[in-house]
Amino acid sequence: MIRQWPAPAKLNLFLYITGRRIDGYHLLQTLIQFIDYGDSITIIPTNNSQIRLLNQIPGVVEENNLVLRAAHLLQSYCFKAGKDVLGADISIKKRLPIGSGLGGGSSDAATTLIALNAQWECQLNIDTLAQLGLTLGADIPVFIYGQAAIAEGIGEALTPTLPAEKWYLVTIPQVQIATSIIFNHPNLQRNTPKRSITQLLAAPFYNACEPIIIKNFPVVEQHLLWLLKYAPSRLTGTGACVFAEFDTELAARRIFSIAPKWMHGFVTRGLNLSPLHHMLLSGRP
Repeated sequence: MIRQWPAPAKLNLFLYITGRRIDGYHLLQTLIQFIDYGDSITIIPTNNSQIRLLNQIPGVVEENNLVLRAAHLLQSYCFKAGKDVLGADISIKKRLPIGSGLGGGSSDAATTLIALNAQWECQLNIDTLAQLGLTLGADIPVFIYGQAAIAEGIGEALTPTLPAEKWYLVTIPQVQIATSIIFNHPNLQRNTPKRSITQLLAAPFYNACEPIIIKNFPVVEQHLLWLLKYAPSRLTGTGACVFAEFDTELAARRIFSIAPKWMHGFVTRGLNLSPLHHMLLSGRP
């Protein structure tokens, strides 16, 4: 039985905001691709109904931890469906910074749902898991399905696609940016015309959140300006991480090798199949 599960990061290769619903949720068009870098979650099923997180995540109170919320949600759903209710001891090896735009919390929740569904033998299909995930966060379903996709609506309407699997130099400005701060900013552009998928993929990629973030978080602008000297570079999600794209690993590592000492980050490969789903298909941890 697999006990250690990957929770990969994602990049938003483009991000546009096309409107805002009455309930405050923003309508998006964004291209999401996975990368071969992320958190790792270890889960050991138990014969009691307790769900324990064995290590705390700094800066995240337990009641807001998406891993615990996902585990309790699945447990409650299975109990109501008449399935045996088990417990689990869970630990998280956290690599993805909070407020980075890399989707760490959402990916952790998605991996937890998929892993516990397998380990508890709940036998829920992937659509049901995605529906459960959506109640926790709009970008959790894309991690559950595990395919690079254009996400629309509030992020839940997914169209699988196959963008080029580039190499990326991802840098990590030393700042956390809450999505709510950006989405509530009065100057955020919320009226980008909605385009067809063909039009989106043919146009230059852009992140509509970028102007707000570089104006309010100078350290992000500092990273972005340095990267732009060497390669096409953008913000991911609502930040804070930025990424530069390269055709080869060698090119990405060459630029990383000359990065200033104040710049921290990593080189990674874009993947259209999530590392979690690659593991499931291969049957190997």
